[in-house]
Amino acid sequence: MSEKLKKLLDDLKTQANPQQATILRRFFKTEKGQYGHGDIFLGIKVPIQRKIAKNFLNLPFPDLTILLNSKVHEHRLVAILIMIDQFKKGDYSQKNKIYKFYLKNYKNINNWDLVDISAPSIVGQWLKDKPKDVLYKLARSKNLWQKRVAIISTFNFIRNGDFDEAFKIIEILIKDDHDLIHKAIGWMLREIGKRDEKKEKDFLNKHCKQMARTTLRYAIEKFNKKERNYYLLCSR
Repeated sequence: MSEKLKKLLDDLKTQANPQQATILRRFFKTEKGQYGHGDIFLGIKVPIQRKIAKNFLNLPFPDLTILLNSKVHEHRLVAILIMIDQFKKGDYSQKNKIYKFYLKNYKNINNWDLVDISAPSIVGQWLKDKPKDVLYKLARSKNLWQKRVAIISTFNFIRNGDFDEAFKIIEILIKDDHDLIHKAIGWMLREIGKRDEKKEKDFLNKHCKQMARTTLRYAIEKFNKKERNYYLLCSR
């Protein structure tokens, strides 16, 4: 462990808040049998973590690997914040390395906030002008977080007016039984609707009977009451 990493860990430790940690453990479902089981929290709010991360933006991969392998949630989130910055500022070669490093360490990107902040910024951004095969592989995985990476990565394409990949990934995941996938699908559909309501409604009209009610609630959030009621009657 480098001296720089030791300093980062010390900086995080000094910001620990046990009361906040208790709240976060409940919020991120860390009890046995829940999706975040085993996650440890220091109780540090995200703005503080961002501020700390800014002081360590040149942290090398060996130190990032140590952070990502930690059971402490804030250690992993700070590593991801640093990776996002390195990706954003890096040249083509550096972006490629960070993208590959991200996929290599997917097992440690294992809560919804970690996925949601990083998948569009790294995976989606890297793949925007490249073949998307990896997303289909992730979507067909048995791993919850890989599946969430697959769908949330498409947010980067959606922002740029490209919905095709999102629709295709949703069709793969539409019958998934996990609430976090239901929410992710609904979120992406809602984002599509913000940009092209007709395309969202065309997709809903075709697939709403296959969708979980949670998915539809997220997807139709911006619709008027009459439209919301119509689609909710359609859910599985």
